[in-house]
Amino acid sequence: MNAPRARVARRPVHGVLLLDKPLGWSSNDALQKVKWLLRAEKAGHTGTLDPLATGLLPLCFGAATKFSQLQLDADKTYEAVARLGEKTSTGDAEGDVIEERPVNVTEEDLNNVLPRFTGLIRQIPPMHSALKKDGRALYEYARAGIEVEREAREVTIYELKVSLAPVDTAKQAIEMIVRCSKGTYIRTLGEDIGEALGCGAHLTALRRVETGGFSVAQCVTLEALEAMTEEERLNCLMPVDSLLRDHTVVTLEGESAGRFLSGVRRRGSWPDSQKVAVYSEKPRALLGTAHVVADELIPGRLLSPLEIEQILGDCGPESSVQHAAPPSATQKIDFDQI
Repeated sequence: MNAPRARVARRPVHGVLLLDKPLGWSSNDALQKVKWLLRAEKAGHTGTLDPLATGLLPLCFGAATKFSQLQLDADKTYEAVARLGEKTSTGDAEGDVIEERPVNVTEEDLNNVLPRFTGLIRQIPPMHSALKKDGRALYEYARAGIEVEREAREVTIYELKVSLAPVDTAKQAIEMIVRCSKGTYIRTLGEDIGEALGCGAHLTALRRVETGGFSVAQCVTLEALEAMTEEERLNCLMPVDSLLRDHTVVTLEGESAGRFLSGVRRRGSWPDSQKVAVYSEKPRALLGTAHVVADELIPGRLLSPLEIEQILGDCGPESSVQHAAPPSATQKIDFDQI
């Protein structure tokens, strides 16, 4: 009889880990594995990568999950390979081949079709995707053999480089580097380019190499994480405010910082800005995000005093930090004593 499986003792972990997601893993499976390795209490990823895709997957832990939407909305860069002459049921190598056509494509042909797929374009989301219709993911309909109507969506292709892949197999292929807005389906892009070339295509490889200012060169692999000690794994975490690098910085002092953390608007001579990262002066600590309109600093997503305390590394019972009171209360948080 097998012994009961030991329960993992969870702990507060705050930060961002850049994972090089391995082939064949779902984004959620990868997240749960890293969460287990870190023994983290709270975690979330920043948008899914298909199991057949690899590359940059930012994972957020603790307070960082409050800002994960910023990565969901970020521009992204992919490297992809599409096989010409074969169309599949899913648009990638996971599906069955449903159509074959002869291929006679040159670099000149590629150059002629590229302008159609740069700038603002419209895409019809694939049936095998997590996009929801009437509360159900499209892939659920697809698995049931049902095709539903999907509206075309506008996305932006900022940069597109396409070239013929070296011919080392019986099938010709193209290699793509795509810098695009959120919501772009690279599978659909590959299929549409194949149609424009008159031969059809499906994706055989996909790798995300950049997102929101992060690069795959900064990533760690699951294999490397498994070989590390717990301290080494924690050292792989980037700080929570690494998600806010493109935000304007506002620093508040003492009582003003405490009232902001309680959700109270502050007034000051700040320029208007939609993206503001707010810090306390002493100790230097991220309080949350805000936006400024007409010299008024309006709170957005805020950290809790407990999260700030944990990030600063002072989790003892003698800490003076208390949970933030409602905006109507007069509680003062003394940041000098954190």
